[in-house]
Amino acid sequence: MPSNTVRSILQGDIQQSLEVHSRLLEACLPALTTAANALAAAYLSGSKALFFGNGGSAADAQHLAAEFLGRYLKERPPMAAVALHANSSAVTAIGNDYGYENVFSRQLQALARPGDVAIGITTSGKSASVTEALNCARKAGLYTVALTGASGAERLQGLADTVIAVPSDETPRIQECHILLGHALCNVVEQAMMAATERN
Repeated sequence: MPSNTVRSILQGDIQQSLEVHSRLLEACLPALTTAANALAAAYLSGSKALFFGNGGSAADAQHLAAEFLGRYLKERPPMAAVALHANSSAVTAIGNDYGYENVFSRQLQALARPGDVAIGITTSGKSASVTEALNCARKAGLYTVALTGASGAERLQGLADTVIAVPSDETPRIQECHILLGHALCNVVEQAMMAATERN
């Protein structure tokens, strides 16, 4: 492939990403603030976050759970977080016996406790396993957050307490923003936990 063609492809991808990022604050900040406050309150009360998604969104879920369990920027105690897709034996057993749409909801029924936060990630808002888990979590009284793209926002209203919708329908651009948004959530919680520790 000619170098100028490669350069054009790369430039196009980066420019598209920057354009979506430029609209992210206006599109997402109110919902992101609401979710951050709820998540910080949950952790300050000793609760945890449960993340779930499929494919690239599963990778994002596992990445974000690791930020909470390990650390994001600051040295602090670990914060409980679970990526529900990561137990491959549970996912395949539940999928085989109960249908793939139940692979996260059944785990939530077993692992979630009052005060926990359920965070579902689906770029399209159409993932049955994610929507089923959000529905299950809401019925159980958990605070629910959905990370999605523009077309998923309407689909997820009523299934999540807070819907954070990236202003794009391009899967790669949405996934890039989901990691940024997840990092921002972790930063808020981390700082809230550290402030509480200093007060005590």
